[in-house]
Amino acid sequence: MKTELLTLSKQGLWSNNPALVQLLGLCPLLAVSSSVVNALGLGLATILVLVFSNLMVSLIRHQITAAIRLPAFVLIIAGFVTCAELLLQAFAYSLYLSIGIFIPLIVTNCAILGRAVSYASKNPPLLATYDGLMTGLGFSLVLLVLGALRELFGTGSLFANMEYLLPFAANWEITVLPAYPGFLLALLPPGAFLFMGLLLATKNFIDQRLLDKQTVKINSKQILQGQ
Repeated sequence: MKTELLTLSKQGLWSNNPALVQLLGLCPLLAVSSSVVNALGLGLATILVLVFSNLMVSLIRHQITAAIRLPAFVLIIAGFVTCAELLLQAFAYSLYLSIGIFIPLIVTNCAILGRAVSYASKNPPLLATYDGLMTGLGFSLVLLVLGALRELFGTGSLFANMEYLLPFAANWEITVLPAYPGFLLALLPPGAFLFMGLLLATKNFIDQRLLDKQTVKINSKQILQGQ
């Protein structure tokens, strides 16, 4: 069990990250990530849907036939997306006005349906729930980093309008670059693609460095064994 949980953590957060590796859910990710508060709002909604849809799919995996499996999974996901949308309307209406149009797109996010089909439908509830949590966290972390980069380079500040999501966070805004005139491109769709490309390049660079170190270690071990 512990090994499986560690594997799910590594896959969801890094090696099989839905945004950086599978490149799924990019439409809402690129559109919403113009600020930290927007990214956090969509990230929390995605985590909620992934966790509870994976749990529900796992609980009913033996009660549904293959013929209705996909429609049933989509219906479950749509139900939890509706719950997330209603919660956002009720408790963070200002944020809903900003990102609400992208919440229904979670239903079509292939990362969520993919985890339901490939993992939750084949594993017990605990593992399925943890898989949903790690996958959602991996997606949300990319959202937050992208949102922070775009907000910082676009406005010179961070955590603006956090009270939209957290009522107690009205004074959280940090002006990192006081005299910064702003870089509009960072807040526009082309900026989203540029920063996303930067994140992909960074991940590939880190993966290659780790692979090179592992290769050197293996070669050194083989040389020592040969001696």
